[in-house]
Amino acid sequence: MKNLIYLFLATALLLLTYCTTPQNVATTKSQQTKPNIIYILADDLGYGDLGCYGQEKIETPNIDALAKNGMRFTQHYSGSPVCAPSRCVFLTGKHTGHAHIRGNDEWAARGEVWDFAKAVQDPNLEGQRPLPKDSITIADVLKQQGYATGMVGKWGLGAPLTEGIPNNQGFDFFYGYNCQRQAHTFYPKHLWKNKEKVWLDNKLVPPRTKLAEGADPNDLASYADFNLKEYSAELMHTEALQFIDRHADQPFFLYYASPIPHVPLQAPQRWVDYYHEKFGEEEPYLGDKGYFPHPYPRAAYAAMISYLDEQVGDLVKKLKEIGQYENTLILFTSDNGPTYAGGADTPFFDSAKPFKTERGWAKGYTHEGGIRVPLIASWPTKIAPNSTSDHISAFWDMLPTFCEITGATIPPNRDGISLLPSLLGKGIQQKHDYLYWEFPAYKGQQAIRLGKWKGIRKNIFEGNMAIELYDLETDLREQKDVAAQHPEIVQQMEHIMVQEHVPATIERFKIKQIGD
Repeated sequence: MKNLIYLFLATALLLLTYCTTPQNVATTKSQQTKPNIIYILADDLGYGDLGCYGQEKIETPNIDALAKNGMRFTQHYSGSPVCAPSRCVFLTGKHTGHAHIRGNDEWAARGEVWDFAKAVQDPNLEGQRPLPKDSITIADVLKQQGYATGMVGKWGLGAPLTEGIPNNQGFDFFYGYNCQRQAHTFYPKHLWKNKEKVWLDNKLVPPRTKLAEGADPNDLASYADFNLKEYSAELMHTEALQFIDRHADQPFFLYYASPIPHVPLQAPQRWVDYYHEKFGEEEPYLGDKGYFPHPYPRAAYAAMISYLDEQVGDLVKKLKEIGQYENTLILFTSDNGPTYAGGADTPFFDSAKPFKTERGWAKGYTHEGGIRVPLIASWPTKIAPNSTSDHISAFWDMLPTFCEITGATIPPNRDGISLLPSLLGKGIQQKHDYLYWEFPAYKGQQAIRLGKWKGIRKNIFEGNMAIELYDLETDLREQKDVAAQHPEIVQQMEHIMVQEHVPATIERFKIKQIGD
């Protein structure tokens, strides 16, 4: 009898040992010590384009749920007012006074880069200026910490066949657009999967294509060339979900750089139909400046954002399916403010609300509408639900934040400060003395956020070196220049602008008026 008891206890101990060993994924997933990180970067989404930030016309229930279950930042800034430099700042943790990529540069010295058809066939004409080989990105840092690193979406930081492609910048996996110009259609001829070109079942319809001569703009059949078979945003989303599935049993970092809602106006028809019914009839957009026409432009813009919201819901659902939802930090933001081009009627949606949305105030400009962006952080059991933070932060804070979360060492010469104390509501949150931007385009700009003060120097290429000064506590829309009343603040900003500028190494990004 005693031997039977010993045998029973030994068998039970053996079973207990087996059931708690690493090969039993169901038990080990919850024990994973390092959190997964998903960084969702929308493209040209305004501060006011989400329901949780005050949008009244476009429905974003899944993103709003992220905010309800997590934290909404009210004073977060992008890296730049346009695509490529903003992404560079995020990945490297260096602001645009120090970053290698400081503007959009299509690298025209290579040849006919704006010939869309030629670039489709020749990868030497595709893509933008590359990040240097020795760059240290967020992906590099997290990979050293044992993370699987994936990037899905729009890249824009290094042409094919260069050192700047995602797989040479720390990412184990990449699927999407290498080139920002190729992203001017959501029905491209190809995308890239790692270093391989993947051909799609779409006909070649280059940007700038308009309705056929004599076509009726009120006949939906006239727009057939702009609604083809394989929709890039759907294909990339599928790859993102599969990446999560493949790495369910190890920590992963997913940089999800959606091309939505950057024009052209191309969205799933079911969502267009939904908003067409909601908004009613519209004046068709007939296309200009390289963007496709659309019969219902307002409905299409709203449809794109609601489709992105749907995809965010899919990501949350997937995390719950694999038991990793509570172990995943999800961050949602936008690369810059809303556009004014391509038929996107962003003033109708008040997309930069409470800031000005019109051209000259949003994308491409260092006014608040161009660089203040939403930031939502969700991390169940870690971040207090339905919380807000007015901490002043920027894209260059992401790298040190991810380092602190994962135990990595922050690479030298970075400009950011970890946001982890704000996220967790624990410890002392270090604050920036100021934030700095420079932008060698749209006539040349510099900007500073210094406490409640916002300073902007614009039209630099035309010889203007005066700094406009705004008190954001009383003047969010930057309508009253008070520089003359506060010369000491202006002088302080002039000093910062000199201090934070390191001469650009790429000719196109040089601003000679400030010392380049």
